[in-house]
Amino acid sequence: MNHVHYSENLLRVRERIAQAAEASGRDPSSIKLIAVSKTQPVDAIRALYDLGQRDFGENRLQEAIPKIESLPPDITWHFIGHLQSNKAKRMAEYFTVVHTLSATSQIKALTDQSHDIEGLIEINSGREPQKSGILIENLASFRELVLQCSRIHFRGLMTVGPAVANQEDIRPFFREVAAASLDGWLSMGMSDSLEVGIQEGATHVRIGTSLFGERG
Repeated sequence: MNHVHYSENLLRVRERIAQAAEASGRDPSSIKLIAVSKTQPVDAIRALYDLGQRDFGENRLQEAIPKIESLPPDITWHFIGHLQSNKAKRMAEYFTVVHTLSATSQIKALTDQSHDIEGLIEINSGREPQKSGILIENLASFRELVLQCSRIHFRGLMTVGPAVANQEDIRPFFREVAAASLDGWLSMGMSDSLEVGIQEGATHVRIGTSLFGERG
C-alpha cells in the first residue's frame, strides 16, 4: 500500500469519526484516533505519521520496542494488548498510555518503576472467560488500587466487547461501560464499531484495519 492509499484511508476514518461525533452532538476534536499498528512495519507507521497521525497502539512489547526506538519521539504510544506483570516495568519505559489494567500484579509492578504512565482499566464487558479485563462489578475496588499507585495517572476505562455479526449488537456492552466511566476517558470502538463507540461516548477509538488494510 502506498502513501496515496494511507492518505485516503486516514481521510475516510477521520470523516467517519466526524460524522459520528456530529450526529451525536459532539465535537469531533474531542475524539482521539489511535492507529493500531500491531504487526505493521515501521514504513507503514511512518506513512501515517507523515500524514499527521501521532497516536499509535501496539499490543506486544517485544514487537513494539524496535519500532518505538526507530520512529520520531513525538509519537504517543498506547499499549493495548494483554499486559504481563513481568513486562509492566519495561512497558512503562516506552509507552505513554496503557489501556489494559486488569490485575493487582500489574499495579504492583508499575508501582516499582521510575516512569509515570496514564492508565485505563480494561472492562470485560462481554464477560468472556477467554478475554482479559475485570468484571464491571469489581470496578470500584480495582479502581481504588489503581488510584493508590502513584506512578499511574488513572484516566478512565477501556473495553473491546464481544465479537458480533451486527455492530448494533455491541451497543449495550459499550453503554454499560460508559455508564460506569465517571466522565473519564472511554477507549472503545474499532474499525467496524467506531460509530457505535462514539455514539455511546468513546473518547478514544482504536483503528487498525480501516487504516492499514487487512493483515496478511
